[in-house]
Amino acid sequence: MPTPATPAPPATPPTPPKPTWDPRQPVVRPFPWLRPTIRIRLTLLYGGMFLMAGVLLLTIIYLLAANALSVGSEPLIKLIEGSKVEVTSGACPELKAPGLTPGQANDILSTCMGHQRQGALEGLLRRSLLALLGLAVIAFAFGYAMAGRVLSPLGKMTRTARRVAGTDLSRRIELGGPDDELKELSDTFDEMLDRLERAFTAQQRFVANASHELRTPLAINRTLLEVHLSDPGASPELQQLGKTLLATNERSEQLVEGLLLLARSDNEIVDRKPVDLAEVASQALDQARAEAQGKGVELRGTREPAVVQGNGVLLERIALNLVQNAVRYNTPDGWVEVTTRSLPGQALLVVENTGPIVPAYEVDNIFEPFRRLRTERTGSDKGVGLGLSIVRSVARAHGGRITAEPREGGGLIMRVVLPT
Repeated sequence: MPTPATPAPPATPPTPPKPTWDPRQPVVRPFPWLRPTIRIRLTLLYGGMFLMAGVLLLTIIYLLAANALSVGSEPLIKLIEGSKVEVTSGACPELKAPGLTPGQANDILSTCMGHQRQGALEGLLRRSLLALLGLAVIAFAFGYAMAGRVLSPLGKMTRTARRVAGTDLSRRIELGGPDDELKELSDTFDEMLDRLERAFTAQQRFVANASHELRTPLAINRTLLEVHLSDPGASPELQQLGKTLLATNERSEQLVEGLLLLARSDNEIVDRKPVDLAEVASQALDQARAEAQGKGVELRGTREPAVVQGNGVLLERIALNLVQNAVRYNTPDGWVEVTTRSLPGQALLVVENTGPIVPAYEVDNIFEPFRRLRTERTGSDKGVGLGLSIVRSVARAHGGRITAEPREGGGLIMRVVLPT
C-alpha cells in the first residue's frame, strides 16, 4: 500500500521590512520651506480664502464705482453761441485754445470728462490692489501663526515619538489644555507607550533569565562530557559516543547564543561609537581564514575606511556571519571577496562569493530563522540557521539594511548599507 504523501508545511509569511532610515534623526530635505506640511497647507488655505474674498470684494467695488461714474455720462453743461466761459483748471488745456466754436468746446469737454472718469477708475483699482496685497501678506502671516499655534501639540507628539524611536520608552507627551481631539490622541499615544515599555521590559527580563537558565546546564553538560572523554580507561565506543554528544551539546550552545543575540539585536542600538567597517571586516577575515584554508577558499578584496556609528561587537558579528556563510557554502577552489567603502551619508560592506547557483526566488528565504535554501545547506556542520537572520536584525537595529543578489555562475552578493 503506498504511503500517503506528507503535506508540505505552510510557507512562512515574509516579515514586513522595517524602516531603513534612522528614526532618531529628522529627515533632512534640501528645501524645507517647500515641504507640504500641514501648517503650510493650512496657511495657504487661510490666506487663499482671504485672497479670494478680497478679489471678489474688489471686483464688486470696481463694478459699482464704474457704474456710478457712467451714470449721466453726458456733460452737465453745454456751451452755446454767445456764452462766455472762463477755464480755470489745467485738467483740460485744449479748452484754452483760442477760436473754439461751441461744438468743438463741447467735444473737448466730453473727452476730458471721459479721461477723468477712466483715471479715477484706474486710481481706485491701483490703490485697492495695493491695499489687498498688504492685507494678503498680513492674512498669510496671521494664518501661519495661528496654524502653528493650533498644530503645536502635533509637533510635541512628533518630538516625543522621535525620542521613543531611540528606545527611550520613558518619554511621555502629557499634553495639557482642553479635552479636544488632539488631547485624546495624546492620551492614547501615552497609553500605547506604557504598554510598549512593559512589553520591552518583560522581553529584556526574559532574555536575561533565558541567558542564565539555558547556558548553565549546557555548560555543565560540556564539562561532564570533557571529563569523561579525558578518562584514558574509556572504551572506544564510549569515546565516540562522548564526542557525538559533545558535538550535539556544542551545536545546542551555538543555537542558544544565536537566539539570544537575535533577541537582543532586534532593539535599537543606544550606545553608539565610531566603528570602521574596514577594521571589522579584517577581523572577521582573520577569524575565518583557517576555515577558508581548510576548504581551499581564497579570501580577497579591498577594504577602504568606512566609519559608522554603532556597536562594534554587533557589527563584527555581521561581517563574521557573512564571511563564514560565504566560506561554508562555497565550491572547491572558490573565492570570497570582501570590500568596504564609504558613500555620501552611507557606509557599504559587500561580501561576494562563488558557490552553487541560487535561484532568485529563493533569495528572500535565507534571511528567515531556520530557513535554508536546499538540501546542501542543511548539514549540521554548517551552522544552526540563524546567521543571516542575525545579520539582518543587527543591520536594522543600526538603521541599515542588507540585500542579497545571486551571482551569475553561482554564489551570492551580500550588500550591507549602514548610515554614517
